[in-house]
Order: sequence, then C-alpha cells, then structure tokens
Amino acid sequence: MRIGVIGGGAWGTALAQVAARGGAEPVTLWARELEVVASINAERVNHAFLPRVELAQSIRATGELSELRACDALLVVAPAQHVRSVLTQAAVGSTPLVLCAKGIEAGSKMLVGEVARAVCGQAPVAVLSGPTFAHEVAAGLPTAVTLACEDAGLRARLGARLASRSFRPYASDDVAGAEIGGAVKNVLAVACGVVEGAGLGQNARAALIARGFAEMTRFGRARGARAETLAGLSGLGDLVLTCSSTSSRNFSLGVGLGQGRAAAELLADRRTVAEGAFTAPVLAEAARDAGVEMPVTDAVVRLLEGAEPGAVIADLLARPLRDEGH
Repeated sequence: MRIGVIGGGAWGTALAQVAARGGAEPVTLWARELEVVASINAERVNHAFLPRVELAQSIRATGELSELRACDALLVVAPAQHVRSVLTQAAVGSTPLVLCAKGIEAGSKMLVGEVARAVCGQAPVAVLSGPTFAHEVAAGLPTAVTLACEDAGLRARLGARLASRSFRPYASDDVAGAEIGGAVKNVLAVACGVVEGAGLGQNARAALIARGFAEMTRFGRARGARAETLAGLSGLGDLVLTCSSTSSRNFSLGVGLGQGRAAAELLADRRTVAEGAFTAPVLAEAARDAGVEMPVTDAVVRLLEGAEPGAVIADLLARPLRDEGH
C-alpha cells in the first residue's frame, strides 16, 4: 500500500516516518513550503518543523498535490481549518483518506470527517488520533493510537500498513468518537495551560482534566460518539498528554494566556497552529446548538477574546455546586 501524506509540518513529517517504517513502498509527502520540500529531499531533515530527526530514504517530498494521485491511501495532516481547501485542490477521487487533523471547521461546525465526506464523497474515511507528540513518534519512541474506520477491511489493511514495533494502532469503528476526543482535548489543553500560567497548582489541573473530560463526554455522546471511545486513547489518553506538557502547542498557548498575555500576540509568534484557539469558539457554539453545557470551553473562549484570567477563573469557581455526574 503506497502512502501519501498531505501536510509537511511536524506531525505530517512524523507520520511519513511511521509509514516508511511500516512498509517497503516509497512514501510521498506533500508540503506547501518549498523550503521543506527541498530540505527533506536534499538533506533528509525537515529543518523548519522537525529538526534533528533524520528521515527515511524512502520518503520523497513534493510541492505538487497531483503527485499524490498514485497513492493507495492518504494521511491528511493539514490543519483542520484548511482541510476543505486542500482536499478540494487534491481531487483525490476514491482514494481512502486517513484524517489526522484535530478540530471542528469554523462556520459549518463540521468535524473534519464530515468535511472530507462533503468534499470527497467517493473516498472512504478513517481517523487516526491519540496521545502523540510528533518528535517522539518520529524518533521511534513507543506510541499507541486509535485508528477508527467503519469499513473493517480497510481498517485492518491500514492498521497493518502503519504498525511497527514502536507504533501501535488500536482499531475502532467509532469515527465520530475518535474525532471528537481529538478536537475537544485541544481546547481543554489551553485551559490547563492557563492553570499553569496563573500558578494555580497541580490540584487545580487535575480537577480541570477530570471536569474537562466530563464536558468531552457530554458533547461526544450528543454527537453520536460512544463513551468507551472517549475514555480511550483518542479521548482521555490524548487529553492527559496535552494537558500536562509544554511540548503541547495548545498547553503553551494557555500558559501565556494565564500569564496575562494577549491571544493575538501569542498566536502571532507561532509558525505552527494551536488548533484549540480556532476550535474553542466553534465548539462552544456547537455545544449550545446541542444543548450541552461546557463551562470550561466557554471560559477558554472568554480568555481568547481578551477577558482577564483572574475574573474568568473566579467565575468558574463560583458556579453552583452540583452532583459530579453532571
């Protein structure tokens, strides 16, 4: 199975490395940035996004989306807000798509899988999600993910192709659950970064992870996800990782917000995307549409809009007491 990767950032490059380890076929990596294409092909390193990692010889980078049409499956790693545009340009036909971006599209409030089905109606859709930092995956450190696809045969073929001694995909048919966990955890990671930046302590972070997971579960079940998927690698597993480390772009964004810095300033400093900043307002609106209460998500939206961290935190702590199951 020939694998193509759409997106030459850190995660796309790491997944190209995964695909290179998992099979003998060449891997084609599409990147928008011409300097990324040049450095990978000439030096076997993505200096812009994943420096100090030597890439497999079987990875070939390209700036032409048309070169992906010879692939048997495509890993789509473009940021969530750009997936529609990239898939429209790529014209993938019926080539299976493995969606690796985590977010909800602004405006439509569609999950990335729903966007892919709208743009590429003939293409089977799978989702790869879980607790993953790109630099660890690329370095071959042990990693486990959820690979969700409704087609059992395709799910098995993709899993076998991507698996290696250091990369272990666990199968699921709950595509919505895998997507929702990945999207919501980005927003909750921003919130946990705020706790760190404001110096509120480890007790507060643990409480926020638990209450955030309750929000994830409520929203996920309202959108058709299964609770056991949200409690797995793509939900709780990813949540714990990204809420606990400055290697997470979303957590780092939250640290800055908790220190009182403006969101515009923090986002302008970044070459890479903190998806939680774009997902938070869309998620909050989608939750209201579904009648789901998500106070932590609402608090992140307020902070991104410029509210003072102390006031937002005080409002959260002043909420009425309730049963933990709600």
